[in-house]
Amino acid sequence: MTSSEASTVLIVGASRGLGLGLVRRHLERGWRVIATVRGRSEALDALAAEADGRLAVETLDVTEPEQIAALAERLSGTRLDLLFVNAGVTHNPAQPIGEMSEGEFMHVLRSNAYGPIRVVERLGELVTAGGTVAVMTSGLGSVANNESGGLEAYRASKAALNTMLRSLAVRKGDRRICYLAVDPGWVLTDMGGPEAPLDVDTSTRGIADMLEARRGQAGVAFVTHENKVVPW
Repeated sequence: MTSSEASTVLIVGASRGLGLGLVRRHLERGWRVIATVRGRSEALDALAAEADGRLAVETLDVTEPEQIAALAERLSGTRLDLLFVNAGVTHNPAQPIGEMSEGEFMHVLRSNAYGPIRVVERLGELVTAGGTVAVMTSGLGSVANNESGGLEAYRASKAALNTMLRSLAVRKGDRRICYLAVDPGWVLTDMGGPEAPLDVDTSTRGIADMLEARRGQAGVAFVTHENKVVPW
């Protein structure tokens, strides 16, 4: 694939973990990558130094609307084949919502639902017809599968993200975009913890394969890194 033929992806939240892994996977596959971070990422800078101009790094905090607007302005005229919003946070897994402060709860919702969907609303307009818009959700965001409880605020935020993505996909259905809520599995990252059975390479290779398999399929789906459908 030549530089002029390369597809372009914007990965939001790429400083480490799954986001950084997705940057690596797409560079390996010949894509041009735009990656965002809130602050400096030495790992991302190192990839950029070796990417022969195919990786650009931008600054973005998804909880700051003015930063979303500024990035949209900087990228005006850019055509994306894929927008992947990976940004998010977790919280104390043993803490029920009733014991969280309003500030703590709203931080989780802003970081995991409101911020990401605002990015999709604004930057999704750069995605070409036949392209893909994806958000990193979690299997814990499935209401139908919640039979164990726990991580209440995190579950609620990911369920909210899923619902808003599905609503947005219906509203913008005439654009022929593939909208995906992606469950990466339980992954060995700072967020996933040391007991997670999946490593970042396995999860992100599966996600990249799944994205390619679903490319050009308009509509909305909740799927795993293995391309299995998850009940909403």
